[in-house]
Amino acid sequence: MATHVLGDTTVLTGRSLRHVTRSPDTIITTAIMPVAMMLMFVYVFGGAIDTGPGSYVNYMLPGILLITIASGVAYTSVRLFTDLKSGIFERFQSLPIARSGVLWAHVLTSMVSNLISLVIVVGVALLMGFRSSAGAGPWFAVTGILLLFTLALTWIAVIAGLTAKSAEGGSAFSYPLIFLPFLSSAFVPTGTMPGPVRWFAEHQPVTSIVDTIRDLLGGQPVGTGIWTALAWCAGILVVAYVFATAAYRRKAA
Repeated sequence: MATHVLGDTTVLTGRSLRHVTRSPDTIITTAIMPVAMMLMFVYVFGGAIDTGPGSYVNYMLPGILLITIASGVAYTSVRLFTDLKSGIFERFQSLPIARSGVLWAHVLTSMVSNLISLVIVVGVALLMGFRSSAGAGPWFAVTGILLLFTLALTWIAVIAGLTAKSAEGGSAFSYPLIFLPFLSSAFVPTGTMPGPVRWFAEHQPVTSIVDTIRDLLGGQPVGTGIWTALAWCAGILVVAYVFATAAYRRKAA
């Protein structure tokens, strides 16, 4: 049974990835907005923002990476919505394939395409002066956190794709996710914020994730912060997965 599910998921993922490779503009578009924001913050606002020692591009890169992911998962929602409206889901249900493979194909495609976008953004950051003293271990940890965060947001995208009434509505869910890093420590220290905003910034998931990635890339001790970041990612993932599978069952009923 497990081999059957794995085989079906692999085939369906290959189909979904072919759609992406035929329209690479989706990956390029996903990377363009974060890169443009990075250029603007570093070269326009960076000189006016005091983040302590070190270059500003080092400080704000973790937040840009999360925005890249939030922007990229919107395409997962649109692709899923398009499949639903085209009737391909009904054809899949008439075939002897694992139903879970249909959703996981979109999820795995999101993981691959977002990973490519993240590599592009990091490459541009290096050209802008980003440098890290972290060794292989911290880099693997950062990659793991980003992949877990991508997985969590992708399942939120699945919910949007399954419940949206239009393609535009399917992608609109990503706007609050893109905006959330601006209300965190991603671009400025939370200590500069007014009381209520500071409280929210310090207790929302993006701040703990950004701070953990920043410390890992800077070769700083992360302490218990990494467990808070992982707990946020895992919690979002579990809740989103439960709601996504419930929405899929209703669609397949």
